[in-house]
Amino acid sequence: MAITNEFIWPKGYYTDGVQAGLRDRNDMGWLVSKVPAAAAGTYTTSQFIAAPTKLCKQLIAEHHHLQAIVMNSVIANSCTGAKGWENALAEQQQVADKLEIDPELVGVASTGLIGAQLPMTKIHAGIDQLQLKQDIGVTTAVMTTDTHAKIASTQLMIDGKTVTITGFAKGSGMIHPKMATMLGFVFTDANISGLQLQGLLSQTVDETFNQITVDGDTSTNDMVTVMANGLADNHLLTSNHPDYPAFAQALSGVLAKLAQGIAADGEGATKLVEVNVHHAATHAEGQHAAKAIVGSNLVKAAIFGEDPNWGRIISALGQTNVKIDVDHVAIILNGFKLVEDSLELPFDEAAVKAAMGDHKITIDVDLNAGDAQGQAWGCDLTYNYVKINASYRS
Repeated sequence: MAITNEFIWPKGYYTDGVQAGLRDRNDMGWLVSKVPAAAAGTYTTSQFIAAPTKLCKQLIAEHHHLQAIVMNSVIANSCTGAKGWENALAEQQQVADKLEIDPELVGVASTGLIGAQLPMTKIHAGIDQLQLKQDIGVTTAVMTTDTHAKIASTQLMIDGKTVTITGFAKGSGMIHPKMATMLGFVFTDANISGLQLQGLLSQTVDETFNQITVDGDTSTNDMVTVMANGLADNHLLTSNHPDYPAFAQALSGVLAKLAQGIAADGEGATKLVEVNVHHAATHAEGQHAAKAIVGSNLVKAAIFGEDPNWGRIISALGQTNVKIDVDHVAIILNGFKLVEDSLELPFDEAAVKAAMGDHKITIDVDLNAGDAQGQAWGCDLTYNYVKINASYRS
């Protein structure tokens, strides 16, 4: 099934994005279902969990249902104490009143500067502006240092019904999920229970969002949510449903597309880097090895400089504790085999450097230690990364 960059609204959903005055462009938005939807979420592992993220985590854990999520950029509402918690609850209550629904069906998401209180007069005015329409502006309302919105959609047939899965995400810096300054919102009209959806999301996030890295830092607001309102009118999706594998694959495809979009849009980045590890001892070790390579600053700098210095890949691998046949490692860079049996092969350096000028760099590494695979995504490390982060607050 095709995963597109088109924003396709599943049945029964509204989105809107507005300028509330937090900055000079869209800075607030919401996602609303006509009816309560099954919900699942994954969250930052930081000990400093932001008020809105904590609120969503509590809501979904208790009920696995949401009907709306209100979101803002610019201010993260993190490390803001009791006042920050009160402000998150005030947002929740205002949206609930506006939609005439139970507050426990309203989630809150924020991203931006840590430590500042939300300017609630502007927040309240922004919520007042939000409308029940299908406006793609919600995708830009959550952006911070992102250069563009990340969008993914797909459709599939379940029980003869068209089911749509759509998602959008923000994230550019502080990306090293166990979740990062990253927010992801996925919504579908499929009929599936919240508990079933939670298990599927948790598993899929480990294979997608948790396999990207930009700079090795995580944030306090990271969150991915999925809502499923059932309005496609398919039979309830359980693990025994014949179309369940297809739905799981479609959801994974949407999450992977969003995750790769975040990696490619890393702060200052010019290249998306994909690392594929082959013949690892276990899948977990393959995943770990792939992420270690894509997260190495030396590897990232070499990619930016278009330098086929495979020794940096070997060094990143050597720092891990994964099983490796150290005498029989192979490395392929954008189709050029540079290493065989842990020894350099003759290669045309000019040709490899030219291939490294592509927007996407693919590194394949064979550990010769088993039958498992691993995959991760990241980006190059550029001068602009330092420039962006040296002046983020100001």
